[in-house]
Amino acid sequence: MRIKIITSNLGKVREFRAALSHLGLEVEHMRIPYDEPQVSSLEEVVEKGMEELRNKGLRDFMIDDSGLFVCDLKGFPGVYSSYVQKTIGNDGILELMKERKNRDAEFRCCIGADINGGTIMVTGVCKGMILKKERGSDGFGFDPIFSADGERSFAELPMDEKNDISHRGVATKLLIKELEKLDAIR
Repeated sequence: MRIKIITSNLGKVREFRAALSHLGLEVEHMRIPYDEPQVSSLEEVVEKGMEELRNKGLRDFMIDDSGLFVCDLKGFPGVYSSYVQKTIGNDGILELMKERKNRDAEFRCCIGADINGGTIMVTGVCKGMILKKERGSDGFGFDPIFSADGERSFAELPMDEKNDISHRGVATKLLIKELEKLDAIR
């Protein structure tokens, strides 16, 4: 089976390929623009994106939306994570967290997949904390300031270890279980 990964983020493509390729799925990267409305949940963003892509005639594809939700910032940046990363970046989040004692945060990833005309939607969560400074050179986005274990940032983890515990890794495992139920992978 071939599945198209629709994203402009090459970091996501690498992570998805690493997680899916060994399953016999042929993974194809495509850049097809679609609207990502500013709505209240990742699931709603994915649902609307899938609808738009289906209306363009696309089938057998997957998209995702991810966000960093910081507890002491009332879930900010959340669904606005991509915009916040582009505007204030990691330095901006670290500045907002400078005087905060509660550094709890979580990454969430919602994956939507169109498989044989049906829909699979799953959400993975990775709880952790915001570090006091950037660490590591791997990963992308907020990876250098987020730690699941309180010691190493996502940007310091080897990809296979990160994929095992990250929000995207958890969501991908949930997606694989759903694909197995449909007998879409062997």
